[in-house]
Amino acid sequence: MGTFRVMRQDDNGNRFLVAKDLAEAEAHRLAAEFEARGHKQMYWVEAQDADPAL
Repeated sequence: MGTFRVMRQDDNGNRFLVAKDLAEAEAHRLAAEFEARGHKQMYWVEAQDADPAL
């Protein structure tokens, strides 16, 4: 199993790393927690090897 990260995109389209080196379930839990706060930002989970530069 690989590791996962949580990403965020703000209102201007800028993307940021929120957390990395997470198990998949923990990454999804964290993304859902941030989404539930009702901010305009978008959060998602992706496999960490999707872009090794991050």
